[in-house]
Amino acid sequence: MDFKSLMSAHIAKSKPKPTPSPSTSPTPEAATANIKYLRRAELEAARQAAYVAEQERIQAEREERAAKKRKLEAEEQDKAARREEKLRRLAEESKRRREEEEREEERKRRKRLGLPDLVDGQKAIEDGSAADVDRVGISEDIADDELRSKLRDLHEPTSLFDEDHSARLKRYYALIRQKALTKASKSMTKGPVPTTLEPLPEKDLLLPETIPEATSSPERTFLYRQVASYFTLLLTEWARALNERTDQVKQSSSGKQAYQAYLTVLRDLTPLFRQLESGSLDHSLLASICKILRSTQSRRYVEANDEYLTLSIGKAAWPIGVTMVGIHERSAREKLHDGNAQAHIMSDEVTRKFLQSIKRCISFAQTRWPPEDLGQLMG
Repeated sequence: MDFKSLMSAHIAKSKPKPTPSPSTSPTPEAATANIKYLRRAELEAARQAAYVAEQERIQAEREERAAKKRKLEAEEQDKAARREEKLRRLAEESKRRREEEEREEERKRRKRLGLPDLVDGQKAIEDGSAADVDRVGISEDIADDELRSKLRDLHEPTSLFDEDHSARLKRYYALIRQKALTKASKSMTKGPVPTTLEPLPEKDLLLPETIPEATSSPERTFLYRQVASYFTLLLTEWARALNERTDQVKQSSSGKQAYQAYLTVLRDLTPLFRQLESGSLDHSLLASICKILRSTQSRRYVEANDEYLTLSIGKAAWPIGVTMVGIHERSAREKLHDGNAQAHIMSDEVTRKFLQSIKRCISFAQTRWPPEDLGQLMG
């Protein structure tokens, strides 16, 4: 045995032997049982499950917020609808109250003027012209040959340059609609004297101070309608007063004469209505008639009678030699002609008759609507 081996054995003998101590480390079998190893697929599945759960939570929160938003919007819409309904009711109530106030003012005015009370739901004109116009507006297709024949019957060209069937059909319906409108506008009103002038409400019957110069202006047409409507009002009230008489008065001689006088006024005023319709009434004559009617509306019957006398016989009532001596004009006589007023009572028979009928209308008006000032009563 060599030296190295001897030394190693001696050193080994000199080292103390370690005492065994209780160990806390698990045994290899226990360590193997506690340690769990996960595969990559299991980790990926767990990650996906966590992601899906997170997305579901986010989606649930989003849906909850959307539901709250929809609920708030629905509440806002309900509030807006209730607010609009309240505003609509307030507007209707205000309109109804305003209409009632206007009707009450109109009743007071009519009572003050002695006019009959208002009738609710009264229509100005009840005819089928509006329905005919609406019926014409319904466009239906027509065969081209028939359409050309209809245009030829209307004395219109059957075809225009570069006009197709649809344009021709549109032109045909425009023509017949225009004819229907013209026919409706020319329909006679239902009144004591039938006229094509459209009647006006009583609040618009007050005649103006000045007369429009242009004969074809809308203001002049409106003036014609005012004059015709006021005469219609007077004649209607006259007819009502005659109908309210007792049978005994109607059958008496004076009652028959009063009715014949009314019929004479209707007949004599018809030419005046026709001149108003055509716009051929003389300007000076129209101005004087408007002055008479304006004074009658204000219950100044003496002034209306003075205007009638000026219109009918003029200011130069007597020939030379009756009221003064001499054949030459004097300063006092020249003043009679300053107004350039022409006497119309002797112009022609038609003018004389409707001027006398206007005088009879004034006489009836002062009995129907007596003035507050007794000095304005005619003799």
